[in-house]
Amino acid sequence: MNEKLQIVFGLVGGLAIFIYGMNMMSECLQKAAGEKMKSILALLTRNPVLGVLAGAITTAVLQSSSATTVMAIGFVSAGLMSLPQAISIIFGANIGTTMTAQIIAFKITDYIYIIIFIGFIISFVAKSEKVKSIGQTIFAFGLLFLGIETMGDVMKPLASSPVFTDLIAKVSNMPVLGVAVGTLMTLVVQSSSATIAVLQNFAAQAGPDGVTSILGLTGAIPILLGDNIGTTITALLASIGQNKDAKRTAVAHCIFNISGCLLFIWFIKPFAALIQYISPKGPEIEVISRQIANSHTVFNITMTLIWVCLINVMVKIVMTLIPDGKAVAVDSAKPLYLDEKMTNQPTAALQLVAKEILHISDIVKDAVSNTIEIVKTEDISQLEGLLEKGKNIKALTEKTTEYLALLFSSGTMTEQQAAQTASLMYILSDVERMGSLSVEIAKCIQEKEQNNYKYTPEAMDELQKSLRTLEKMFIDSMKALQGDKSVQIDKMLKRKDKIMDLDIKMRKAHLQRVNKGKCKASLTAPFTNILHLIDRMGNSCLNLADVAANEISLSYFMTVN
Repeated sequence: MNEKLQIVFGLVGGLAIFIYGMNMMSECLQKAAGEKMKSILALLTRNPVLGVLAGAITTAVLQSSSATTVMAIGFVSAGLMSLPQAISIIFGANIGTTMTAQIIAFKITDYIYIIIFIGFIISFVAKSEKVKSIGQTIFAFGLLFLGIETMGDVMKPLASSPVFTDLIAKVSNMPVLGVAVGTLMTLVVQSSSATIAVLQNFAAQAGPDGVTSILGLTGAIPILLGDNIGTTITALLASIGQNKDAKRTAVAHCIFNISGCLLFIWFIKPFAALIQYISPKGPEIEVISRQIANSHTVFNITMTLIWVCLINVMVKIVMTLIPDGKAVAVDSAKPLYLDEKMTNQPTAALQLVAKEILHISDIVKDAVSNTIEIVKTEDISQLEGLLEKGKNIKALTEKTTEYLALLFSSGTMTEQQAAQTASLMYILSDVERMGSLSVEIAKCIQEKEQNNYKYTPEAMDELQKSLRTLEKMFIDSMKALQGDKSVQIDKMLKRKDKIMDLDIKMRKAHLQRVNKGKCKASLTAPFTNILHLIDRMGNSCLNLADVAANEISLSYFMTVN
C-alpha cells in the first residue's frame, strides 16, 4: 500500500480505537460508579467552589467534558439548576478533562496488551455487574492506549518528511496558526481529549536531530489552546433548541476558553518555561507528552481560579449577550424537562424524568379539581378545557414513556437504575390514569346533561364527596412520593375504606330511589359506571401510596433541585 495512505489509514484507525476506548471507558465508569454519581451531583447546590469541584469529579468519572457540559445545559434548561451553578460546573469540567491528557502521558507501551487481556478476563468471568463494569473499564483503558500507540507508530515517518517539518516550523513560529489548527482539529473530531492525544503523540516524535521534539512545547501550546476553543462547539450544539439559560451556559463555556486563549497566547514562551520547570526532566521527546498534559492542567486551573472569582461578572456578560426578550408561549403537550441528549447519563436523566412526572401530576391535580367543579355546577361548558388537559396528560405520558425506553436502550444503566426506571414507569402509569379517569367522569356528566338524566341532589352530593376525598388522597400520595414524612399512609388507607363504604352506600341509596320512583331504573348503568370510575381512581391513589410506603421517593432522584 502507498506509504501516505498507510499513514492516513493508521492515523484515523488509531484515532477510532482511541475514541471508542474512551467512550467505552466513560460508559463503564458510569456503571461502576453507579449511585456515587448522585453524591457528586448533590454538591451542586452549595456554592460555586463546590460546583467547580463537582464538575471536575464528574468529568473525571465520565472521561468527557462534553458529557458534563451537556448535562449542565440539560439541568439549567430543565430549571433544576441555576445559571451560576451550571457555569461553575463547566469551569470544573475544564479541569476534569485534563485527567485524560495526564493519563495518556504515562508510558505504558509495554503493558498495553496485558491490560487489555486482564480487562477481558475480568469482564468475561465476573458475575457481578459492578465487577464486570470494572473489567470492561480496564479493557477500554487498554484500547485507549492501543489507539495512541497505533497513531504514534504511523506518525514516525512524518518526522523525516521535509514538507511536513517545514509546515510544522510555520505553525511553531505563528501561534495564531497553531490555534487555528487546534480549533479545526477539535471541530472535526468533536473531542478535545482525542485531539490532545494526537498532539501528545506527534510532539513525542523526534525532529531531524533525533533528540528534540519535532514540534516543541512552544509549538504545541498554541494548538492546545485551539483544542480548548474547538471543544466549545459541543456545548453550543447541545444548547440548540433549549431555553435562554441553556444558551447562556454554552456561551459561558466559549468565553472561558476563548478568554484563556487570548490571555495565554501573549505569554507562550514564559508559560512554556514554567511548565518545563515544574515538569519531569529528561530528553524532550521523552517528557514533552507530560509537559503538554501539565500545560493543559495549569491553563484550565488558572482560568478557573480567575473566573470563579468573577462568576457574577460572567453571568452579567452572558445575560447581556443573550437578553431575556419576550416570553415565548410554552406548548402544553411538550415535556418541560426531558432532554434526549442526556440519555447517556442515566443518573442525570432519571432526575429529569422525576421532575417531568411531577409536572404531569400538577396537570392531573388541576384536571381532578375541574372535574369536581363540573360535577358541582353541572356546567359542561367547562368540559372543553378539561378535555385539552386530558390530551396533554396523555401526550406527556407517552413522551415520558418513550424517553424511559430510550434510557433502557442506551445500555448505560446499572441494574439498580433499571429497577428505578421501572418504578418511575409504574408511578407515571397511575398518575396518568388518575387524569384520564377524572376526564371520563366529566364526560359522564356531559352524557347526563345531553340525555337529560335526572340524578337526585343527594346522589350528586355524594359524588362530590367521593371526588374530594380522592383529590385529597392523590395530593397526599404525591407529597409522600416527594419525601413528605408528614403524610400518614395508614390514614390514606382509611380514606380508601371511606370511599368503598360511600360507594356501597351510594349504590344502595340509588336502588332505594329507584324502588321509590325517585330515579329511573334506566339510570342505574350510567350511575354505576361513574362509581366504577371512582373506584379505579381510588385504586390508583392506593398504588401510589404503596410505592411511597416502600420508600421509593421522587425526591431521591432530584439531588440538584
